Amino acid sequence: MFKIEVTGPNRIEIELVGKLNSAEMAIALDELIEKTREFSRGQMLYRIHDFDLPTFGAIAVELSRLPALFGLVRRFGRAAVLSDKKWIQRLSELEGHLFPGLEIKAFDVDEVAAAEAWLAR
Repeated sequence: MFKIEVTGPNRIEIELVGKLNSAEMAIALDELIEKTREFSRGQMLYRIHDFDLPTFGAIAVELSRLPALFGLVRRFGRAAVLSDKKWIQRLSELEGHLFPGLEIKAFDVDEVAAAEAWLAR
């Protein structure tokens, strides 16, 4: 499941649970790109739990949308990632080093208040 909710003028919350297949990934990415089209220096709060790696088809869909995703990343300044898995936390923060202008910080799934405070800074 990939759920996207706009919670403010430049704020989006994403919940990711389980395993995504190619159809779900296509719908989710299209929705994410559309809902954030007008964002500038936005904030993302990811909630990732009970997550399994996406299917090969889902990864192929993501790769096919790379140009649009690079444009999407430029619309954001900060992303907080709440996860129950350390490898996701580490990978998320590593990803933050790959995109200039985007700061990503990972938190344990129960550290919602700390993630919200960090995003608000």
